[in-house]
Amino acid sequence: MITVTPKAAEEVQRLLKLEKKESWGLRVGVAGGGCSGLSYTLAFDEKPKPTDSVFEIEGVKVFVDPKSFLFLTGMVLDYSTDLLNGGFQFNNPNAKRTCSCGSSFSA
Repeated sequence: MITVTPKAAEEVQRLLKLEKKESWGLRVGVAGGGCSGLSYTLAFDEKPKPTDSVFEIEGVKVFVDPKSFLFLTGMVLDYSTDLLNGGFQFNNPNAKRTCSCGSSFSA
């Protein structure tokens, strides 16, 4: 399971509305790269793929592919408006090491 905090859900809904994609979902995943080996990915997707895990959290549909789900189980997606470290934040219990900016990790 992946958790989306109320602040993150509010920001996702705001962005979906801005892009006129209110019925779409948030695709959360990982990709190879970044200074620690794996990078987090976020994108809007109209519908899930047949093999996706699908969650509805705080009114936001979340889609995760099977490979990414292995690395993201238990993760909390948060959002901060902090001036220095603002934006989406990934609190991932599977990350053994993260880079200083928090956008990549190794498991």
